[in-house]
Amino acid sequence: MEEKTPVVEMRSIRKEFLDVVANKDIDFKLYPGEVCALLGENGAGKTTLMNILFGYYANDGGEIFIRGEKVELSSPKDAILKGIGMIHQHFTLVPSQTVLENIIIGAESEKGFFLDLNRARERVLELEDRFGLKVDPDAKVWTLSVGEQQRVEILKALYREVDILIMDEPTAVLAPKEVEDLFSTLKSLVASGKSIVFISHKLHEVIEISDRIVVLRNGEVVAERKTKDTNTKELANLMVGREVLERLKKKKAKVGEPVLRVEGLTVLNDKGLEAVKGISLTVHEREVVGIAGVSGNGQTELVEAIFGIRDYVSGTISVRERSLKMGKPAERVEVGIGRIPEDRIETGLLMDLTIKENLILENHTSPEFSRNGLLNHARINDFSDRLIREFSIKASGRETITKSLSGGNLQKVILARELSGKPGVIIASQPTRGLDVGAMEYIHNKILEEKDRGAAVLLISEDLDEIFDLSDRIIVMYEGRLMGEASAESASREKIGLWMSGVAK
Repeated sequence: MEEKTPVVEMRSIRKEFLDVVANKDIDFKLYPGEVCALLGENGAGKTTLMNILFGYYANDGGEIFIRGEKVELSSPKDAILKGIGMIHQHFTLVPSQTVLENIIIGAESEKGFFLDLNRARERVLELEDRFGLKVDPDAKVWTLSVGEQQRVEILKALYREVDILIMDEPTAVLAPKEVEDLFSTLKSLVASGKSIVFISHKLHEVIEISDRIVVLRNGEVVAERKTKDTNTKELANLMVGREVLERLKKKKAKVGEPVLRVEGLTVLNDKGLEAVKGISLTVHEREVVGIAGVSGNGQTELVEAIFGIRDYVSGTISVRERSLKMGKPAERVEVGIGRIPEDRIETGLLMDLTIKENLILENHTSPEFSRNGLLNHARINDFSDRLIREFSIKASGRETITKSLSGGNLQKVILARELSGKPGVIIASQPTRGLDVGAMEYIHNKILEEKDRGAAVLLISEDLDEIFDLSDRIIVMYEGRLMGEASAESASREKIGLWMSGVAK
């Protein structure tokens, strides 16, 4: 059988950033009507390769062919004109504008200088119906869920009549139901003749949605498989270049004294509505309590209230019988709460500072590092070098600017900072969101090490595998309330799934 002509062919693509070679003479093909998954650890070169295809980066070597024609893509506009669209992990929407306004921003008007909003609306509604992308065109983007915002991004691309769609970590921030909806959309897009590059770390999803898989490691293609001929274990090993543990060895620990207590907590969200409704929970020494739930059911507000960065209407929060004051994050650090925030870029790190500066953010005024307002740089340097070694942070040194690091290494910087003080309580929100299997394995083992050391761990995750792998007890939140609680040993996925959907029995 004759091979189809690829819609995309990238030959010997090379990209260098100073002394780092991100793409080493990569060959990549995408065929009509297929989903090709691009797999690899953080920093393997996946997003760089696709940013070259979308015109964000210029390649330092190699050639690109679109439908057999050699092209020069010097900007995203060039790529869009060739029918290529890219949806990034971090969306590029304007929150204050409507869905319709976001979709037509930058698109050429059929009436010259004047926008025909009625015609634009008709086109958008037609695309929504055709591909199952339901969203209100008049809604302001800031009011939408993450899944709805992603639909807007897809509609933006389809409005520009792209038939090659690059999706960078599209499920990283989606709940299970939103992933199902996305996959339905992708299948309808492929059925209509479009081709999709699917960048992801979630191996089960890659197996479910893709036709073919290309694996990158250290900037090179190390394997290519038809999806039907492989499995998650082989793919994990190919990504990391070694045998990856499929299951964690969670020790049965003897639970100690209660450490973190939350009683009758009610918290409002940014719209002034109740997001947390009278929640009470306790976490003990040597225990991981996992909070499962679909995103947007009050988990973020709960964590922010516990850590003192959001006020609450009523209730109490205490650590080892010490009642904590509202709105005092410094007090949380003082009593030994370590926090791994759900968004490492927005709330976890200051991206323009160095690794060294981020590692001492919370204790730069401590006697260990400062005296009479002057920093002890020798001690700070020794401290930073030790943590970079201990946490295997891949960087050229302590003075590396943080924003140059991969997602896995960004998370390691946060872990190093928060765990170096041996906190008694650890609040871990989405600790492995968007990370590859190697980074996930590392972080999961670190959390279990902290539990074995004696820490009380509150884990908030939308990843049920993560919840079951790490937790001793599982609590489910739905619409701001606790729907149910069970030990990890006795809990079934069916029961937890029903609670997550709001079904109490």
